Amino acid sequence: MDNQSKWHKTHCSRMDHGGCALNVKTKGGKITGITGDPEGFLNQGYSCPKGRALAEIHESPHRLKTPLIRTGPRGSNQWRKATWPEALDATARGLDQARQEHGARSAAFCQGMPKGLEHFALIRLANTFGSPNVVAVQDVCHAPRELTGRHMCGFYPVADVHRRSDLIVLWGSNTRATNEEGIINSQITARIRRGADLMVIDPRKTALAGQANFHVQLRPGTDCALALGFLHVIIEEGLYDNHFVQNWCTGFEALAAHVKAFDPQWAESVTGVDKAQIISAARAYGRARPACTAWGNAVEQTPQAFDTIRCIVSLMAVCGNLDVPGGNIRAAEPRLLAPGKFVRADLLPDKRTQCLNAAYTTSPMLMTVPPAFFRRAVLDHTPYPVRAAYMQCTNPMLSYADSEMTRKALLKLDFLAVADVVMTPTAALADVVLPAATAFEFDDIGHYGLGHGIVLARPKLVDPPGQCRPDMAVINDLGRRLTDPNLWFNNYEQILESLIAPSGHDWESFVEKGFLTGEQGFRLYEKKGFSTRSGRVELAMENAEKLGAEALPQYRPPADLPDADYPLLLTSAKSPNYLHSSYRWIKSLRRREPVPEIRIHPDTAKSLGITNGSQVRIETRKGSIVQTALLTPEVSPEVVCAVHGWWFLESGAHRRQSWQAANFNMLTSANTLGRQFGTPRMRAIACRIRPA
Repeated sequence: MDNQSKWHKTHCSRMDHGGCALNVKTKGGKITGITGDPEGFLNQGYSCPKGRALAEIHESPHRLKTPLIRTGPRGSNQWRKATWPEALDATARGLDQARQEHGARSAAFCQGMPKGLEHFALIRLANTFGSPNVVAVQDVCHAPRELTGRHMCGFYPVADVHRRSDLIVLWGSNTRATNEEGIINSQITARIRRGADLMVIDPRKTALAGQANFHVQLRPGTDCALALGFLHVIIEEGLYDNHFVQNWCTGFEALAAHVKAFDPQWAESVTGVDKAQIISAARAYGRARPACTAWGNAVEQTPQAFDTIRCIVSLMAVCGNLDVPGGNIRAAEPRLLAPGKFVRADLLPDKRTQCLNAAYTTSPMLMTVPPAFFRRAVLDHTPYPVRAAYMQCTNPMLSYADSEMTRKALLKLDFLAVADVVMTPTAALADVVLPAATAFEFDDIGHYGLGHGIVLARPKLVDPPGQCRPDMAVINDLGRRLTDPNLWFNNYEQILESLIAPSGHDWESFVEKGFLTGEQGFRLYEKKGFSTRSGRVELAMENAEKLGAEALPQYRPPADLPDADYPLLLTSAKSPNYLHSSYRWIKSLRRREPVPEIRIHPDTAKSLGITNGSQVRIETRKGSIVQTALLTPEVSPEVVCAVHGWWFLESGAHRRQSWQAANFNMLTSANTLGRQFGTPRMRAIACRIRPA
């Protein structure tokens, strides 16, 4: 063991999508220091509390360190330790039995938020196994924005915060709390210092909203109505880019006629935003040349996600902000092995017609299964039965809408294997639990396949504790057991080399360089048009009927509106201290945010007899939980903002109270879903609150 202190360059990972370059000091096989790297491409020296807490994960006594096989009833917390060969053999048997008895599609391969290459390795495992069912959370994260963009303009419109913009719009994105897939708040701050104006569209008065030139504080779930109001003003006042519209858009005349009905007075009645502010904000966007929009998951987390995002992309298009420097660009990817080739998509050419999605006629571009469809297949065998599942980097008991439905589905599976860092409420229901390595404990590549034009080196710095192994290594071993071994690698490091090879780098030279980007171009449409059926941006979509939508975006109010029984509107927001349901067992982060808090306006709290720091019962038509009151004027009196992802490891992951007491998804439902992406309503839910 090397007892000399050494500094290493790497990138943060598994605390969000990663991206912040870090300088990490090690000594004697331990991490002894973490600072932001001033030379970082995305962060320029910035680092957040989550990134600086990575050493605590490595050292945590809560880590799973050996494979476990269940010995008692599922969920009874009765286990025996196993060797890796034994655990891998048991996992392979469970998955193969489902394949032999019910067909390959009866096994599902489940992933949470992609954290590295493990996501694509899992898709490769599913494809080689013969299953079309890779279950992931893209229904509420990333896919609605990317795929709607691809339907309309042929690419995913990424905010270009590296070049000059007149205006930066943060739409449902709080970059001070989270990394929005490669956009670090230090980049936003740098643009503002160079003269860019800032517009924040958010139901909360966040710290960024306090710095903004415009804070548009809309009601949760009314983003589509606001965007329609913006389009009305911009088109009526002639603020659009006429040259771009005439030459590179289809359906503008139809869109212009359509949005006449959505004037600022109407938009005010729906969004709660004063019509004068709607007009001034729309004018600011329409006059900015260029403007870029950084959008967050908030616009994706209702059944109306498709229409909401269509409106926002329409704003980008009519104002000439697509594929221009400082606007929303088609990010150029570095030369790497294409994701389709790596995952061996050629082995499952009929995936679209065989996966669970086909029964629901979602967007044909959606290649992962929404969790609601997975659970229906387990519980009701609709459209066919799913009997077994392998899960990694995911905690569905906390992250899927309707946690009770999730519990019933997991208990009904014939076989369940879970790989994770600690024993979670999901892992507690498994037949086999596999201890996963995490950040700094193995070689990995960040941002591969995310569409942001950058990949990041994440070299191994320390050995993982106990018998923990990288997810990629586990998948590679399962692949060799379950499929043709020739389709896999001698070791997971060969996966890295195969991906990097087209760039001309090997792993060592890639790590030395730190990151790779593509050669960015702009206005590529002038040479070859847009990658759509018409070769133009489709403001009125030609294939809308096949997607279960009208040609033009519509606003549909939710069925579950506030009323006398449930008078408040419930939303949620990401925590700056945790990643979804992860890491509440890290001491430094728990000190920063020790309890789950619900943000309530002081006037609302006073009328209900709720005091700051008191326990509050939150009730929807679906369920109820308890969180701690935080009285703040950052939310309006009609809105409450609860925190999601909370569970209590200290209560025992197998016990109901650990995941049920404060879990936001006890309040949500998976009954009503968006047609295009299978999206449930995760925000804008009618609720009531009272002292607990």
